[in-house]
Amino acid sequence: MGKKLEAPPDFEGPTGQRECTDIFCTVLLMATWIAMTALGLYAWRAGDYRIILHPMDYDGNICGIEFNGVDMTEYPRIVYINSYGGGVCVKECPSIPDSPYIDTNTFITFDGLYQGEDAFISADDIQIADYSNAENLRSCDEDSCPTNIAQSWTSSGVGEGKGYAFYAVDTMKVFGTRCLANPLAIDQLESLTDVNRVELEIEAVSEIENFLGNLYGDIYQSRNYIFLFGFLASVVLAFTYSQLLRFPAVLSIMVWSSVFATIGIIFATGGYAYRIQQEWDAEEPQVRTDTTISATKWFSYILFVIGIIVVFLTIALRKQIQLAMACVKASGRAVASMPLVIAFPILQASGFAVFLAVWIYYAVHLASMGEVKVHDYGLVTTRTYELTEFTKNAGWFLLFCFFWTSQFILALGEIILAMCFAKWYFTRDKRQIGSSTICTSVSHTLRFHIGTAAFGSLLIAIIQMIRAIIAKMQKKAREMDSKVAEALLCCCQCCFACFEKFMAFLNKNAYIQTAIFGTPFCRSAREAFTLIIRNAGKIGSISFVSAVVLFVGKLFISCLTAGIAYMYIDYELGTELYSLAGPTLIIFCMAYFVGDMFLDIFEMSTETILQCFIADEEMFDGDECYADKDLREWLSVYEENERKIILT
Repeated sequence: MGKKLEAPPDFEGPTGQRECTDIFCTVLLMATWIAMTALGLYAWRAGDYRIILHPMDYDGNICGIEFNGVDMTEYPRIVYINSYGGGVCVKECPSIPDSPYIDTNTFITFDGLYQGEDAFISADDIQIADYSNAENLRSCDEDSCPTNIAQSWTSSGVGEGKGYAFYAVDTMKVFGTRCLANPLAIDQLESLTDVNRVELEIEAVSEIENFLGNLYGDIYQSRNYIFLFGFLASVVLAFTYSQLLRFPAVLSIMVWSSVFATIGIIFATGGYAYRIQQEWDAEEPQVRTDTTISATKWFSYILFVIGIIVVFLTIALRKQIQLAMACVKASGRAVASMPLVIAFPILQASGFAVFLAVWIYYAVHLASMGEVKVHDYGLVTTRTYELTEFTKNAGWFLLFCFFWTSQFILALGEIILAMCFAKWYFTRDKRQIGSSTICTSVSHTLRFHIGTAAFGSLLIAIIQMIRAIIAKMQKKAREMDSKVAEALLCCCQCCFACFEKFMAFLNKNAYIQTAIFGTPFCRSAREAFTLIIRNAGKIGSISFVSAVVLFVGKLFISCLTAGIAYMYIDYELGTELYSLAGPTLIIFCMAYFVGDMFLDIFEMSTETILQCFIADEEMFDGDECYADKDLREWLSVYEENERKIILT
C-alpha cells in the first residue's frame, strides 16, 4: 500500500534534484513548439487559406478567388452538375421558389446555360462563369440535351446524373458557397423520371444537410445574441454564482435552489418541446418535416426521463449533498482569501485562445498545400484538391502539437491552483494568504514545475494521438465494410478512452502532490497513487459528491442562461429563424463551458484541501495538524455517515 508521508510541505521548489524525464520533456516541448512554428511559417508562405474556404469547379478553378491565373472573384458559389462532384461557379445560387421547383428545359452545363424553347426561367436568373477556355469542355445541343425529359434523362448530356449537364433546380445555400438541390425539386425529378433517389446520387440537400443548412443560417442570423448570452451573460452569471459560493451563509440555499430550479427547467423545456411538436403536427398544411416533428417529440421524452433521473438522484444523495457542502464551504473560505483566483480561468482561457488562433491559422494554411488531381470518368472529367503525403504527415504532427500544448496549458493551471490552495491550507495564520499568493504560485510553477506539466501532458497527448489514429482506422474499416475490424477497433477506442480518463485523474492528483511537496512528476504520481489507494473510500466518495454539487451549479448556469436567451431571441427574431433550437443549444454549450471554467476552481480546491488533510494527518499529530476545527468536525461527521450507510 506504500509507506505514509513523512516529508513536510515545500512550496519553494523540488525537495531533491529534478528528474531527467521532466527536463527532457521540457526540452522536447520547446523543440516541438519551434518545429510547429517553422512548419506554420512555411505553410503561410506556400499555402493559400482561401483554397480551403472556397469550392473547386470541374475545371480546377476556385470559385470566389483568383487561382492559377483564372479569376473567379465574381462567381463565389458552386452548383454541382453530376454525382462525381463536378460543378460550375455561379454568382448566386439558382432559385425556383415555387412548384415544380425544376425547369426541365433549362440545363446548367460545363459550357454555361443551355435552354430549350419552353424554358420558363430567364437566362439572367442563373449567371455562370465563362468556361470557353476550359479543358475537356463539353457543350449541349438538341441531341445531347433534348428538351423532352423522358429522352434527356438518359441522354449523353445529363447521363442520369453522371454527365456534363443537369436541369436547373431550386437550390439552397449551404455553408455560404455550396448550392445544393432542394429536396422538393429532387422529389419532382423522381416523379418525372421514375428514378430512385439512391440511384440518382446528385448533390442534393438531404434531411441532414437541410438541417445543417437551416442551423447555419439560424446561427448566422442570431450570431450577436449568441455572443451576448453565450459568452458575456454566462460569464457574468458564472462569476456571480462562484462569488456567492464564497459565503457559507448562502451556500446551502444556493445549492438546493439550483437543484430544484434545474429540475424545473428540465421539465419545463420538455413540456414546451412536447407542446410545440403537437402544434407542428396539427398544422394544415404541415410546414415542418416528419423527421423534425419526430425528433422534437423524442427530445421532449428524453428531457422527461432526464428530469425523473435527476429527481431520484437528488433523493438518494440528499444526505451526501448536505455533507459535501461543508467541504465546498472550506473551498469557499480558501477562495475568499484569494479573491483574484476567480479570474485565473479567464487568464488561462485567454492563453489557450491565443494558441488556438495561431494553431488554426497554421492548420488552414497547411491544409491548402495540396495539389489538383484530375479524375477521368470517360464522358466527363472533374478535378479535386487533394492533400499530398507531406501535408498529411505534417497534419498529424500539427494535431499532436495541439493535443500536447492544450493539455500542457491545463496542467499548468491545475498546478498553479493546487499550489494556491495548498499554501492556504498549510498556513496557520490564514490572514497571511491573499491574492499575492497567486503571483508567487505562478512564479514557483514556471520556475520549478514546467517539466512536471510537460511530462504529464505528454502522456495524455500520446493517448489522444493513439485514439485519433484508431478513429482514422475506424473510418477506413467502415469504407471497406469490415464489421469485424469495426468491432475490434471500437473496443480499442473504448479501452483507450477509459485509459485516458484514468491518466487524467492520476495526473491531477500528481499535480496536487507536486504543489504540496515540490516533487517531480514520477515521484508525485507514485505518491498520489499510493495515497489514493490508502484512502480510496474517503477520497472517492467525497470527490464524487462534491463534484455532483458543483455539477448542479454548472447545469443551473447553463440552463438559466439558455432559458433567458431563448425568450429574448424569440421576442427579437422569432419569425426570422427556422428554429430557435440551434442557437439555444449553442448558447447552452457555451454557458456550460464558462460555468465549468469558473466552478472548476472550487473542484480543484476541494480535491487539494482533501489531499492536504490526508497528508496532514499522516505527517502531523494532534495540535500540530494544520486542519482547522470546522474541517476536522466535518470529516468526522462525514466518515460516521458513510459507516452508517455501509452498515445499513
